[in-house]
Amino acid sequence: MFAAYFTDRRDVWDRAVLADVASEIGLDRAEALAALEDQRYASVVRAGEAFWQKQGITGVPAVVFDQKHLVTGAQGVENYTHMLGQLTELRAEPVA
Repeated sequence: MFAAYFTDRRDVWDRAVLADVASEIGLDRAEALAALEDQRYASVVRAGEAFWQKQGITGVPAVVFDQKHLVTGAQGVENYTHMLGQLTELRAEPVA
């Protein structure tokens, strides 16, 4: 999707384009188009979206560690290294 939109400047709002992209990555084009048309997965996608919004995610990038530590925005390697170190220390602490 990113390549289709940002590199190839394709109209990813067009369902036919989405079906073409699905086909290019090995999915069945007709099945992808049918799923887009009848929106068979829309409720699952919306439920996932609502769940993560309730967790505080309102944009990307967003990374959740251990299903409870949210980091939003672009972070450098040093910040991720520091965060992972802190999480490792938390896991190593004995439970009282």
